[in-house]
Amino acid sequence: MRHRDRRRGRDERGTAERRQPGADDQRSHRRERRGTLTCARCSTWNRSRFPRPGTTFSPTFRSRSPVAPGAPAEQRAGAAAPAVAAVDVPAEHRPQAFRSDPRTRARRVPALAADALYRASRLEKALDTPAHIYFKYEGTSPSGSHKINTALAQAYYYGQSGVKEMVTGTGAGQWGSALAMACHPYGMECTVFMVRSSYRQKPYRGTLMRLNGAKVFTSPSEETEVGRAALRADPDSPGSLGIANAEAIEYANDRKEARFSIGSGENHVLMHQTVIGEEALLQMELAGEFPDVVIGAMGAGSNFAGITFPFYRAAQTENPATRFLAVEPDACPKMTRGSYLMDHTDYSGVTPAVKMYTLGHTFMAYHIHAGGLRYHGAAPIVSAMYHHDLVEAISYGQNRVFESGAAFAKAEGLVPAPESAHAVAAAIDEAVKAREERKKRVILFGLSGHGLLDLSAYESYLSGETVDVVPTDEEIQKSLRPLLEPT
Repeated sequence: MRHRDRRRGRDERGTAERRQPGADDQRSHRRERRGTLTCARCSTWNRSRFPRPGTTFSPTFRSRSPVAPGAPAEQRAGAAAPAVAAVDVPAEHRPQAFRSDPRTRARRVPALAADALYRASRLEKALDTPAHIYFKYEGTSPSGSHKINTALAQAYYYGQSGVKEMVTGTGAGQWGSALAMACHPYGMECTVFMVRSSYRQKPYRGTLMRLNGAKVFTSPSEETEVGRAALRADPDSPGSLGIANAEAIEYANDRKEARFSIGSGENHVLMHQTVIGEEALLQMELAGEFPDVVIGAMGAGSNFAGITFPFYRAAQTENPATRFLAVEPDACPKMTRGSYLMDHTDYSGVTPAVKMYTLGHTFMAYHIHAGGLRYHGAAPIVSAMYHHDLVEAISYGQNRVFESGAAFAKAEGLVPAPESAHAVAAAIDEAVKAREERKKRVILFGLSGHGLLDLSAYESYLSGETVDVVPTDEEIQKSLRPLLEPT
């Protein structure tokens, strides 16, 4: 386990520095919405007041090829509603959001309308801890994860702009599954490039995409020059999300009515996912508690941002000492061992460079089971927060992650996805610390998806076949070297 706390001097900074004007108004607005939990998922997307990187690091979508439609581009650049805290979800889109989220069929009962927030009381008992452990569960969506939150939004906006085909890259397949489901009701085709190692580990993700009408290619593939070049360099390449995205960009660019779509890292995606934290804020109010620590698994950042950003805003008045913890795999430690540099978001380097914590866009992460966390960089906003000591980061090896996931499944009866099990591991550690210190601690973590399509990974762990892999300093420096050398 590796831990890197960039919040040096947090206690010395005190409350005043964390407090912002208008916080009382934000708190009053949230109280007015108490009892109407549907408003977060069905009426607004949060634009939480978190630090943003400088404009020199935030190119518009016009510099990206192929071009994305206007609304997501404006949301990404902050132009959609720069002076307000939320962006309205289009009214004509809400019925589809209701239909695609079975939990909202109970929307007439406010406490049941949102994704469930659970108290992990049996896990608390198993750990013999005074901590209160809560988790926000996104695994009951049709796609099995939080990814549907932005997939539906993007499909709506792309469809409104006349796009006929959405093309994307996916790691573990949760994003690809969600986008395939979202495209169909809006009459669009969907093409997905799925990282080869993840496709082999969880082939039923590909099946789920194809059932929803998507074309699925394993990446690297023979469909694009990027893929063919990767295969020439290594015929047995396990692939990476950077390569998959680069293939998707090239593929979309060759088709007039196709556009590339991305499921994490970009500002508009992070904003769409804040429905998770907005709901959890209201639900924690109903529970009568506010977290001392908020935890999320960290791939490119959509899950972590979704659960933490609204609490970051609320913590300024509720509990300025609240900590925010991003959890990543030892095999892909972009925050705990990466560098804060300008880098590309795709393997081929055709996307604009952004400032982020990165291992280098050519970094090839080991093919661990948590395929959704194998991305080389962290979202620019999350990176900026980390750089300014506002969030912490920690990493775990595979065996520790599956040990925690198995303990959680035994105690709570829910099998977490390998990605989500990283957050479980950190939550357990926090609960054990509370036991050792004999102090109550309120812990909230995001359980971003179920692991029912990852049972082969759990079988590997139970059989003693899971191997912990950690990149060497030399491997990381080799990938970063081109970014450090003067051009």
